[in-house]
Amino acid sequence: MFENLAAQPADALLGLIKLYNADPRGDKIDLGVGVYRTATGATPVFGAIKAAEAKLLETQDSKAYLGPDGDMGFVNALIPYVFGKDFDRSRVDGMQAPGGTGAVRLAIEVAKRAGAKRIWMGTPSWPNHAQIVSAVGLELKTFSHMTADGFADLDALKAALAKAEPGDAVLLHGCCHNPTGVDFTEAQWDEIAPLLVEKQVLPLIDLAYQGLGAGMEADAYGLRKVLSLAPEVLVAYSCDKNFGLYRDRVGAFYAVTSDAAALANAMGNGATIARASWSMPPDHGAAAVRLVLEDEGLTAQWLAELDDMRGRMRQVRDRLAAAQQVGPIAMAPLGVQNGLFSMLPLTGEQILALRNDHGIYMAGSGRINIAGLTSSNIEKFIDALQAVTG
Repeated sequence: MFENLAAQPADALLGLIKLYNADPRGDKIDLGVGVYRTATGATPVFGAIKAAEAKLLETQDSKAYLGPDGDMGFVNALIPYVFGKDFDRSRVDGMQAPGGTGAVRLAIEVAKRAGAKRIWMGTPSWPNHAQIVSAVGLELKTFSHMTADGFADLDALKAALAKAEPGDAVLLHGCCHNPTGVDFTEAQWDEIAPLLVEKQVLPLIDLAYQGLGAGMEADAYGLRKVLSLAPEVLVAYSCDKNFGLYRDRVGAFYAVTSDAAALANAMGNGATIARASWSMPPDHGAAAVRLVLEDEGLTAQWLAELDDMRGRMRQVRDRLAAAQQVGPIAMAPLGVQNGLFSMLPLTGEQILALRNDHGIYMAGSGRINIAGLTSSNIEKFIDALQAVTG
């Protein structure tokens, strides 16, 4: 029977990793893999997480199932950080998911069950977004997320919303847009939120990088503005990045409604979908996050570590922006973009030349992980850009 299966293309990023690992050059630069790195190239475990794991080792007395909802202590502990300390808790409920990916899948499947037939999404976007929409069986409608000069394309979103129909869903990145790093400004969110309500569309906010942009509170501005006006919102959340728990797959799915019965229905359908998909979510990472958020000292340590991470990435962005112009590439927009990623307008030939001639590895889309740059290699990167584009 397996001869009936269509061959699938190899994952380009995994192929890039193999090429990078096989490169013997000592000054090679990896800008492809989407994880945070320190100035020495490490992706460490947060100290706060290490302390929580030690406590977990001492106190955890069972590995029994927690149920499809997962660790609700974890889910509830995140709510003040995501929704704000004063948010009406009667409007929101959630459940644990295996990473932000699992949370996105739950959100899109719940949206479909609620009657959505189309999802509008800015492009470029995280590739898995489109794949999940397709797998769930919804129609994907796209619009441009980024202008040619490297800023958020609010006009394109407005034009898309003008064509949207009541009951459509709109998928928006809450902050630190992947892959562009281009976020809507607070003033733009102030325009977007009432338009979503006016068009009677369902907002689906993917908040995968809170704290990596301008800070935990600032990075939640867009979501909270939408929540202040929209009667119903779905949220997909990831702790993989802001707690450094990549391989533990720690995420949460939230539904927000203005009606208790609707909230119960949303969560009941979410639990049914989860049961048929992964049955029970992995517990270890979520339990560690819960312990961090339950302990004031560990919370303060985590936030300080997150501040250091964000500060290093801002330093890299400031240095890139200071280059102003590299060949035809305007570098200044990188200084106001956020998070791990930015996209450079490079051709396939230029990306290949960066790899072959300079040992610089990046995705074929031109997406770079700016955390791969350090004070010791950033000048080489800028010079290499000049060489292949000048």
